[in-house]
Amino acid sequence: MKPMLHLLPVEAYTSQAWYDREMRDIFSKTWRYAGFMEDVSEPGQYITVQAGLNNIFVVMGRDLRLRAFHNICRHRGTQLIRAVGKTQKALTCPYHDWTYDLEGNLVSVPEEEEEFGQVDKSCLGLKPAKVDIWKSMIFVHPDPDAPSIAEWFGPTEPHIGPHVPEELVEYEELNTSYEIKANWKVVVENYIDVYHLSHLHSNTLQMYDHKAAKYHWEGPHYMFWEPPVEAFLKDQESKLIAPRVIPKDMNGAWVPMLFPGIGLAGSEDGWNIFIIEPLGPELTRVTNRGRVFNSSGWEFAKQSMKSSNFWTKFGLSGKYEAHDAVGEDDPMVAGDFTREDIYACEQQQKSLKSPYFETGPAAVGESPVIDHQKVVLKWLGEKA
Repeated sequence: MKPMLHLLPVEAYTSQAWYDREMRDIFSKTWRYAGFMEDVSEPGQYITVQAGLNNIFVVMGRDLRLRAFHNICRHRGTQLIRAVGKTQKALTCPYHDWTYDLEGNLVSVPEEEEEFGQVDKSCLGLKPAKVDIWKSMIFVHPDPDAPSIAEWFGPTEPHIGPHVPEELVEYEELNTSYEIKANWKVVVENYIDVYHLSHLHSNTLQMYDHKAAKYHWEGPHYMFWEPPVEAFLKDQESKLIAPRVIPKDMNGAWVPMLFPGIGLAGSEDGWNIFIIEPLGPELTRVTNRGRVFNSSGWEFAKQSMKSSNFWTKFGLSGKYEAHDAVGEDDPMVAGDFTREDIYACEQQQKSLKSPYFETGPAAVGESPVIDHQKVVLKWLGEKA
């Protein structure tokens, strides 16, 4: 077997120039997750999202339609709105109070006659972006004429799992947001690295059979599924920590990575979305939102109590023993697979600065990493 070699240079993970190209040629030209439908469910509600070089907001109009606009006042370019919120009837720029209605039309210019003589408001409406819904999630694209979200994600539908997010409810205790001191591709590559599952997570994800994992690509999107091990599968209803959300004949971990940086993670008792957002060449934010079966708190409590005996015996634990801990908060003894991943990503990023750094051959289980590098190169217009 001829060993596979990594395709991207170190600069792809550290260079501001490379990062700027990715913001322009990848994140400004693809669909980005903005939120769930319930986040914008009433007239005047809005959310904002960064899509590469573009800040975009989605707002519900008085006609109950969702619209997306570039968050840029047509006067001098100041951002109109920030983060998440609700406006009553209009959107007003904080700089000079130019005001737009919820349909993006310019409706008011302060001191118009005195300052401008006359302004043709009809040609100064907000620049539209594209908004679409997929599986109860709101996505935006900077280009108002972009192909639909169904075309972008359509080929993945048979492979991303049986979960129906629109029938589940958000469980805020699962929601997290954190920063990783690493390039966004390091984070994605860790997510799709099959080889590391049996090693870094040998004591935290041992409920699934990593050697039996099945994975492939649908266009630029990575598909992944692995079955539960026998110890977790047998009498599984007593081992799930929350009520079941998928049929028994579809058991397993469904963990695709949609391009660019949109991870889904579904199991027998829950479903999550992980949004990987580049903040700089060596800094990434990960936002996670989780959903579970729509049942009472009592049902959750019963299921949790029922499963506690199994998890106590099964024994999730850290990669290292407590006596090997470095400091009081060592992620490698915490028994938390997310913290293990963050540690590994940040250690890799640090090593990139060393003049002695060079990558070794890629394992078979790291072939998705190489394939993702090919996808990045293709979007940047370079040959692998």
